[in-house]
Amino acid sequence: MVLRSVVAGCGSYLPERIVTNEELARKVDTSHDWIVQRTGIHSRHIAADGEMTSDLAVAAAQDALQHAGISADDLDMIVLATATPDETFPSTATSVQASLGMTRGAAFDVQAVCSGFVYATNVADNFIRLGQANNVLVIGAETFSRILDWKDRSTCVLFGDGAGAIILQGQEGAGDSADRGILSNCLHSDGQHHDLLYVDGGPSSTQSVGFLRMEGPEVFKHAVRNLASVVGEALDAAGLTPSDISWLVPHQANQRIISTTARKLKMSEEKIVMTVDHHANTSAASIPLALTEAVRDGRVSGGDVVVLEAMGGGFTWGASVIRW
Repeated sequence: MVLRSVVAGCGSYLPERIVTNEELARKVDTSHDWIVQRTGIHSRHIAADGEMTSDLAVAAAQDALQHAGISADDLDMIVLATATPDETFPSTATSVQASLGMTRGAAFDVQAVCSGFVYATNVADNFIRLGQANNVLVIGAETFSRILDWKDRSTCVLFGDGAGAIILQGQEGAGDSADRGILSNCLHSDGQHHDLLYVDGGPSSTQSVGFLRMEGPEVFKHAVRNLASVVGEALDAAGLTPSDISWLVPHQANQRIISTTARKLKMSEEKIVMTVDHHANTSAASIPLALTEAVRDGRVSGGDVVVLEAMGGGFTWGASVIRW
């Protein structure tokens, strides 16, 4: 028998304030049609003043715990993916741990920008497979609105705030692709491409937060190539093919990236969970937000093969294959 990480529950949280394209068009030189044509985005949620990444993460975590039917006392570990932590240190995960009333185990952050949730899922899965944890809360939470240059129309229209979470639990299985749980994970990075997507600040360089900077067309080229490749790699590792995918849950960066990746995989767009239109790009939060929406509305159900994939600054990219 082989120990597998099974998704026992999922949850999400979106800030109350919704900002439409029309509202942004009153502030920067853009239009609703321009944004939709290039990205597929219609609106995004923006955190309220004083609402921090940890606040969003706690709300998503509580939703996931309730869905899984367990309490914070049952958790062994929290792995939180974020590129917008509350503070330089301590980790935002420890703030979430305290807010949930979890007094044992461990909590820490993972930083891989938009790939963060896939990275965090891989980390949690490894802890479970090694028998070092049995119930792990994996969170993706971001307040990207705090690192946007709201005068830069090429980037400020792309992002939103939010948080999503899953509960992973260790369960024994036969060790083949018919098992429930995470079947494979594949992670990559290539630091040569730093200047294509980064934030121009930090405690060690400028002692300030800085703003997000991106060379959009170049990021697009790398994304469609890397994402199709890593999904194929993860499927091979699981002993599956693209035709076995029930649902592709991609990082919600841009509708054109998602659609192009699907075509490379020869997948129907009917099998893609798409939330970029009303969430925009929420970085590490985008996959668990989309996944929770698809689980709650009944699209994702028992036995489905669900593939998560993402690429982010660094560059980082990765994919996970899960039998629901």
